[in-house]
Amino acid sequence: MKTIFDKNTSQEILNRINKLTPETQRQWGKMDVSQMMTHCYEGLLMVTGEKKMPRVFIGRLIGKLMKPLVLSEKPFRRNSPTAPGLIIADAREFEKEKERLIAKIKSITSSGKTVTTTHPHPFFGKMNPDEWGISVYKHLDHHLTQFGV
Repeated sequence: MKTIFDKNTSQEILNRINKLTPETQRQWGKMDVSQMMTHCYEGLLMVTGEKKMPRVFIGRLIGKLMKPLVLSEKPFRRNSPTAPGLIIADAREFEKEKERLIAKIKSITSSGKTVTTTHPHPFFGKMNPDEWGISVYKHLDHHLTQFGV
């Protein structure tokens, strides 16, 4: 399974991000390309513990059962629910968001697994560094696919 901690996988993600333009259109969902990059950046802040979100009730009920599906080879479903703290609805500046996202991905990749938080994921609960690495890759892949890159 691919992980953001693999330098080749990380470079693949960065190459795909660099194909985005302010005019890139989504294939599904509500976010524009700049909002999507902000959403992904905010998700990365959760991985490092810079953004700590509370556990959601439904996650406490079924998160442990759903986690193996998220960590499998199967891609994320289109229009999957988003944690309220990661919904980006306001206008964002494309270049600024692109630069922040790229810098955070490079930082996480170069720091390695030691950068991951012990704070639980809001839906899935406790996650180890390998699980964080896989979920980050899959989340980024999902949204880059959403925008056709």
